[in-house]
Amino acid sequence: MIELAAVSKSYDGAAPRRLFERLSVTFAAGEYVAVVGASGIGKSTLLNLIAGLERADAGSIHVDGVDVARCDDDALTALRRTRIGFVFQAFHILPWLTVAANVGLPLALLGRDGAAAKRRVDTMLDAVGLGERGASEPAELSGGELQRVAIARALVHRPKIVLADEPTGNLDPANARQVIELLRASIRREGATGVLATHSFAAARSADRALRLTASGFEPVVFAKGDAAAAGVAERESIE
Repeated sequence: MIELAAVSKSYDGAAPRRLFERLSVTFAAGEYVAVVGASGIGKSTLLNLIAGLERADAGSIHVDGVDVARCDDDALTALRRTRIGFVFQAFHILPWLTVAANVGLPLALLGRDGAAAKRRVDTMLDAVGLGERGASEPAELSGGELQRVAIARALVHRPKIVLADEPTGNLDPANARQVIELLRASIRREGATGVLATHSFAAARSADRALRLTASGFEPVVFAKGDAAAAGVAERESIE
């Protein structure tokens, strides 16, 4: 579903920095993968490259068979709107729209409205436990509830890929655990491929597999039975 081959990425400026050098990784269809690593190592950049929000300096990136490097801006916008869903640390819920309107935004951008779209929004709100909150204003919801709205919005248009960037970073441990469980269950129910960038030990352990991003590439993360996570590690504790 997602394949990066020999991808390089650097940033210019007062202190030029090479972030990736010939980075290669594959995420299979229907797989839920956690990407962990030290702050600044490039986890968010990795997601941005997959989504075409940033361009690689070299190498190839294929997303659902599409060569991202060959897409112009219009094609990349269409790719994101139709095949990719996003969940961010900062929620990015629009305060001037109701909860239902926020969830339905991806459908509206695709020109889908009417009864079928409303049913899909209602279905997603029910799935995240907010079936009675569609008419609410975002200001009336807690942080955990806002992230549930973000998950519903990310999946409402049935994307093939869901990219989640530190989705529990602004949540307390109890809400973080609930959001991670909901995100994992929602991605699997919809049959999407999920890529989760996280510092959270518990979030990483919830994935089908976890990869540590380093300056030289990816390393598999192995969670042994009886480790701290199995014993109930706090969601806010980090893994690098």
